[in-house]
Amino acid sequence: MHVLLKTTDPTVVSAATAYLKAEGIEAFVFDVHMSILEGSIGIFPRRVMIHEDDAVKARALMRALDIETVEEE
Repeated sequence: MHVLLKTTDPTVVSAATAYLKAEGIEAFVFDVHMSILEGSIGIFPRRVMIHEDDAVKARALMRALDIETVEEE
């Protein structure tokens, strides 16, 4: 698994996962239920994870959409 992006903005997560799905890239959202611990104030970022094989295509898509991604490790 590869971290594609981290954000506290649920609309960015939703948009990114929708565009990835439309391109046939399977994405997983981690840390969705952290709001239980934080009191629903949105301070913990959610992570959009993808398979390593899809990383190049997914990053290119996010660049085209002007969505900031996590730097490659």
